[in-house]
Amino acid sequence: MKIYVGADHNGFVLRGRLIKYLKRSGYDMVDDGDTKLNPEDDFPVFTQKVVKDILGSDDDEARGILICGSGQGMCMAANRFKGIRAALGYSPQAARTSRNDDDSNILCLPADVLKKDEANLIVETWLSTPFAGAPRYVRRLKEIDEI
Repeated sequence: MKIYVGADHNGFVLRGRLIKYLKRSGYDMVDDGDTKLNPEDDFPVFTQKVVKDILGSDDDEARGILICGSGQGMCMAANRFKGIRAALGYSPQAARTSRNDDDSNILCLPADVLKKDEANLIVETWLSTPFAGAPRYVRRLKEIDEI
């Protein structure tokens, strides 16, 4: 599974820590973020980079992690794209449910809310939780795709 990671200025530091964690854990990841902190950047730019990489990937299991202050802006922007199911990951349980029930392919993290090592646990939970594929979940995803 290829993982694309992007963040605005509010998520810059957390993105750096997560990239180190993902690499240490052996994940195949791509950094879609800035090389230096830019307080004037805009989150939709990084959302679009990650989304386009996921949608254009040869990897059917490609996923993304987006980080901003609240996680909400990234989540709203990502969910504008057909084929993307972005979820706000404020806890391991929220991350688990977003994968198990909703087959999320982007995890949005709130850098202003999470404590230092919470993000690693949330990300690991999200990455290791499979989609349950229950008929009601499949039906609901199909209904979303038809909107």
